[in-house]
Amino acid sequence: QVQLVESGGGLVQPGGSLRLSCVASENIFNFNIMGWYRQAPGKQSELVATINVGGITNYADSVKGRFTIYRDCAEKTVWLQMNSLSPEDTAVYYCNAQIGRQNYWGQGTQVTVSS
Repeated sequence: QVQLVESGGGLVQPGGSLRLSCVASENIFNFNIMGWYRQAPGKQSELVATINVGGITNYADSVKGRFTIYRDCAEKTVWLQMNSLSPEDTAVYYCNAQIGRQNYWGQGTQVTVSS
């Protein structure tokens, strides 16, 4: 059973930065795509950023230029570097991994941007 463990969330002031990590229980090259999604209170879940097995990245328009997704295969980890955070980025962030049509999710980590 694939396990994904997120960490790195917390409370940060507007304009600040956080780095989220997602550690997988197996080689991340086993996954077609890994990524981050978020869900704010009262809103639907939305894609934040993805990275595929070839290293190609994709970002939501709302985070382009501020967030960066990258991976460390030896550490079996995918990172999400978040800069210039705003209150609109407040949400629970979930790590996702896909193998074919199978989706795996982490438990989520809370990110709160507030002064």
